Amino acid sequence: MIIDEKIVTEAIASTFFDKFKSCLDLDVAIVGGGPSGLTAAWKLAEAGRKVALFERKLSVGGGMWGGGMTWTSIVVQEEAKGILEEAGVALTEYKPGYFVADSVAATAALAYRATRAGANVFNCTSVEDVVLREVDGVKRVMGLVVNSSPVEIARLHVDPLVLHCKHAIECTGHDVEMLKTLVRKNGVKLNTPSGGIEGEQSMWADVAEANTVRHTREVYPGVWVAGMAANAAYGSYRMGPIFGGMLLSGVKVAEAINALL
Repeated sequence: MIIDEKIVTEAIASTFFDKFKSCLDLDVAIVGGGPSGLTAAWKLAEAGRKVALFERKLSVGGGMWGGGMTWTSIVVQEEAKGILEEAGVALTEYKPGYFVADSVAATAALAYRATRAGANVFNCTSVEDVVLREVDGVKRVMGLVVNSSPVEIARLHVDPLVLHCKHAIECTGHDVEMLKTLVRKNGVKLNTPSGGIEGEQSMWADVAEANTVRHTREVYPGVWVAGMAANAAYGSYRMGPIFGGMLLSGVKVAEAINALL
């Protein structure tokens, strides 16, 4: 066949903007495409929710691609291995209760399951603010303010665009960037002991893994925290390249939101 470059461009532009327009009013918007965000997107889309994931970088997956220190193996515990098995990932039991998976295969599988289930992924997209509304005297996050990551990196003065959502999930990991913006710009109180972001503590994998799941919840009306963002919001520890808590957190937040929709 003869390739017409104009048709290639038209196909990309038309399908992308159709997808973007279809996501201007979402059930759930996920900020950050690490393992917890991808798992949440998969389980929400699988339940028929209209969900989109926004990732600042070119690729989704967060730190999962690199395993530990760029050595491409990850560990999950017994409680979480079923999630990766459901995604089609092969696991090997290294010692009782410690299961090893290839980090590239695991990340690719989660991304595939999320998109196959119907989740829309927008990479190279930064969330620079949220949309607030007051309903019956209570302020609630009702949407996201997004911009192109290259625009953000170049510090260009270009106005962003806006989309609405019923729920937003903060999955930006250690930095809790969306939550920091919400607190800094609006002086709101969060559902945390201090009313603010408690901050992440140093390595304690055993406690951190349990707390990643325990702290997965609605931290402000319309905003949920999952994965490492949950630990950073509530002041728990980091855990390193064991990913069971991240996967279980993604499942938990999806189940909680599904129960409300």
